[in-house]
Amino acid sequence: MNSYLTADIPGTGGTIKETPEDFRVTEIPLYLPCGSGEHTYAEIEKRGVTTLDALRRIARALEVSDRDLGYAGMKDARGITRQTVSIPRVDPQRVLGLELPGIRVLSAVHHTNKLKLGHLAGNRFLIRLCGVESHALERAREVLRTLVERGVPNRFGEQRYGAQGNSHLIGGAWLRGDYRGAVDALMGKPELVRDERWQSAIAAYGRGELEESLRLFPGHCRTERDVLQRLVKRPDAWDKALNAIHPRLKKLYLSAYQSFLFDRLLESRLSTLDRVMAGDLAIKHDNGACFLVTDAVTEAPRAAAFEISPSGPMFGCKMKSPEGEPGEMEATLLAGEGLTPASFDLPGGLRLEGERRPLRVPLREPLLTADGADLLLEFSLPKGSYATAVLREIVKTG
Repeated sequence: MNSYLTADIPGTGGTIKETPEDFRVTEIPLYLPCGSGEHTYAEIEKRGVTTLDALRRIARALEVSDRDLGYAGMKDARGITRQTVSIPRVDPQRVLGLELPGIRVLSAVHHTNKLKLGHLAGNRFLIRLCGVESHALERAREVLRTLVERGVPNRFGEQRYGAQGNSHLIGGAWLRGDYRGAVDALMGKPELVRDERWQSAIAAYGRGELEESLRLFPGHCRTERDVLQRLVKRPDAWDKALNAIHPRLKKLYLSAYQSFLFDRLLESRLSTLDRVMAGDLAIKHDNGACFLVTDAVTEAPRAAAFEISPSGPMFGCKMKSPEGEPGEMEATLLAGEGLTPASFDLPGGLRLEGERRPLRVPLREPLLTADGADLLLEFSLPKGSYATAVLREIVKTG
C-alpha cells in the first residue's frame, strides 16, 4: 500500500521521532471537567510510556483498580503525549502529588462521570522532520494545500498492526476459524525480531519443538509463553491455547484486522476519496451520521464543501453496507478473505458489530516552518485519525 493521494508531488524525505521531542501529541478534549463529582480528571504528560502502562502505574500508586480508570484515546509510547485520564474516588491533591517514571501530572479536577473511549474532539500534533531534502518546504506546503482541499486519507497504517506487523494476521486467522494459523501468526517470524534468543524461540516453534520454544522465549513475551504452555500440555488444542490470551489483546487483534480491511478498501478508492458515488453511505462530518447517496450529482457540492465524505467498512455482523458499486467493492473484498458478516459474530464478548468510518478527514490549522535542515509541522486531526496518514503523504519514503 504505497500509493499516495499526492503522488504527483515529490516527497520531502527525512526522519521522524529521533528523540521524544520530535513527536508531540496533545488531546483536544470534548469537554472540560466541571469541578465537582466523584471522578478526578487528570491531564498527564507521558514520555516513553503507553496509555495502558500509564494507567497501570497510576492505579498501582493510588491503590485502585486500573479497570476503574477511564481514558479517551490510546497513545503509544513514542514521543511526548498529553492526555486526560479519569480516576474514581481519589482526591485531586493525591493525584497531583504523584511522582512516577515517565509520567507527569499537569492538572487534576473533579468531574461527574468516568472518561470513556472516544470522549475527545481530536488531537493536535507537533512533529519535527529531520534531515529533509532540498526544496522540502515548498513540497510540504504543496502537499498540505492538497490535503486541506481534498482531505487526509483516513488510513490506520502499519502502526495499527503491531511491532512485528502481525496483529491483523492473528485477527484474520481467528475470524476464519483457523486457530493454528492464528497461533503461527502470533509467534511471528525470526527475521522480524532482533534478539537472537527470540529468533531461536520462533525457529524452534516452527520446527514443532514446543518445549524448547517455551524455554527460549524471552520473559517479556508473556502472551507467546502463555499460549505455548497450553500447547505443551495439549499440542493439538489450538483453540484452547488461544484462550490464554488476555481478552483486551484478543480485541486488539480483531480490531487490527478490521483496520487492515478498511485500509485495503481505502486504497481502491484513493483517487476519488473526495467524491461520493451512487450507493455510497456518506458520513456527515458535523455529527457522524450516515445516509445513502441516491444521486451523486446532487450531493457533489456537499462533498466539495467537506460537509460529507464517502465511508468505508469497519466490517461487523451488524454493519450497514452500501449499495451499487460501493457495495459490490466491499462485498468482493470480504468474500476474498473467506468471510461473511456473520463471521464477526464471535462468542465470549468478542462480537464485532461493525461501523462506518470516513474515507477522508479534514486537516485543521496546519502550520509549517523550516528550522535549519528540519521541518516543523503542526496540525490537528479528528479523533481516531493518525498523524502517519499526513506524514506519509509529505515524506514519501515508503
